[in-house]
Amino acid sequence: MTHTYNISGMTCNNCKASVEKALLSLNNVEDVSVDLETSEATIEMSEHISVKTLQEALSSKYTISELKETNVFNSGVSEPKAEESTLKQLFPLFLIFGYIIGASLLLNKNLWSMEAFMLDFMGLFYIVFSFFKFLDLKGFPESFRMYDPLAKVLPAYGWIYPFIELALGLLFLMRIEIPSALIITLIILGITTIGVTKSLLSKTSIQCACLGTALKLPMTKATFIENSIMIIMAVVMLFKTYN
Repeated sequence: MTHTYNISGMTCNNCKASVEKALLSLNNVEDVSVDLETSEATIEMSEHISVKTLQEALSSKYTISELKETNVFNSGVSEPKAEESTLKQLFPLFLIFGYIIGASLLLNKNLWSMEAFMLDFMGLFYIVFSFFKFLDLKGFPESFRMYDPLAKVLPAYGWIYPFIELALGLLFLMRIEIPSALIITLIILGITTIGVTKSLLSKTSIQCACLGTALKLPMTKATFIENSIMIIMAVVMLFKTYN
């Protein structure tokens, strides 16, 4: 018989592999297939296994709950579950960008300055995005290193990255050491963008860690675009600073 379960807490392919290995170690489990995008695990078993037993086999990081049950001897076909569209999945990202743009405009409504607008946008961008990473500081590095080249080579970089974003956000908003902050922005986002580009070109199905692990966002062109916007702003501001 085949059972399908929902498993929360998975953030990357390493999580997927860990869950599959743990479930396959149980007696009477014949096969396990985990879909990271839908957070579902399909388990083929010779005898029924309780959800409690399955949960005990998993790390406390993951929570498993049963969705549906099918039997290979049944002639009926279960209705396919409707998948969320990419646009719907990315809605939180678009909403956050809207708030950041709106706040940046309001901060400069009395005395308009494009330079000030860009600095406020970059500052708020870093502050907000670091906030979501801090919500799961333990899980973020594991998800981040799935595509960031430097985090893959230097795991500690994933741990300090949220603090780097927070510091850069404060520097931009307080107008402190702007040239240095712009250069660091070009370096860290340039490295990340290389990793994002490779993931998109290889069509690897992974989650984007831009908003940490609190919100499950797929790696799409939107991630590339958001990084590109920040990089372009940093280049423009550096050009204005030194010319």
